[in-house]
Amino acid sequence: MVMDQEMGRYPSSSSSSSSSGAPNLHVLAVDDSHVDRKVIEKLLKISCCKVTAVESGKRALQYLGLDGDKSPVEFDGLKVNLIMTDYSMPGMTGYELLKEIKGSSRLREIPVVIMSSENILGRIDRCMEEGAEEFLVKPVQLSDVRRLTDFILQGDEDRQKVGSSKRKLWDVPRSWFTTSCS
Repeated sequence: MVMDQEMGRYPSSSSSSSSSGAPNLHVLAVDDSHVDRKVIEKLLKISCCKVTAVESGKRALQYLGLDGDKSPVEFDGLKVNLIMTDYSMPGMTGYELLKEIKGSSRLREIPVVIMSSENILGRIDRCMEEGAEEFLVKPVQLSDVRRLTDFILQGDEDRQKVGSSKRKLWDVPRSWFTTSCS
């Protein structure tokens, strides 16, 4: 797959919905490690997600239109449903990116998941207190991604029905872990 050199991102997948008719999620994946970006991108695509992968917090802000530009980079009219970011990145950490997103009135409702290879309780607590939906310890597994995507899809349906009440990820029924897009 060829990376868009201008924005440092990979094109999103081409399918617009799963065979079950459920809409695909559009996930912005942020990680400075090329290998980790490819792994998370593959796991998300297996879970029927459209993926835009960028290599830094700065690129994520550009993509989302939070870098001072007047509008976000065009992404085929797709709404970003979930942001998954590495914690430890040069220039801007995942925690700093989380704070920027949660500080934006336009984007604060987008769930943000922090990923890290380090299981440091203080770091996890700080991210959760700042508004992270979840903190995943790498390596991220397919079951983690499916749990997240199912939770986000269910949360979108719930918000449309009853407003913006937030369900906790650990309330997701185990039966949701078996979704498939084929």
